[in-house]
Amino acid sequence: MSLLVKNNGGLPTLFSDWLNPAMLASDFMDMDLEAPFSALRLGMNVPSANVTESPKEYLVELAAPGLVRKDFKVEVKDHLLTVSSEKKEEKKEEREGYTKKEFSYNSFSRSFSLPENVKEGNIDAKYQDGILKISIPKKDVTVSKPSREISVS
Repeated sequence: MSLLVKNNGGLPTLFSDWLNPAMLASDFMDMDLEAPFSALRLGMNVPSANVTESPKEYLVELAAPGLVRKDFKVEVKDHLLTVSSEKKEEKKEEREGYTKKEFSYNSFSRSFSLPENVKEGNIDAKYQDGILKISIPKKDVTVSKPSREISVS
């Protein structure tokens, strides 16, 4: 059984990238209009995910460089694993005759439907070198052996 993936992006990034001058350039018309709108095309910063399965666990890896451990929120509810992040920054620069303030807000949310054969209470997450690794252990499934008739002697 595999994990199902659901993406959620942030509106502030969508609008800021929609108004980006690069989107108005002449090469805008060279886009593949038959392809579905991807998160990248819409300007949402949703990290790429790799999901692998081994006999003992599922492993979800999210590429999220530039963040720190405290930026992530990982939660499980009703067989749905949700990974989200919010990062707000404010930069203020004061010089002679002017003050410059910049605000930045980035967020994302990704959800994964978990199969019935996982141990939700044992999910582990680690962030290292820009990769968030989430280990989802599987339950030990006992395979029932077929019944057999025992002869009475």
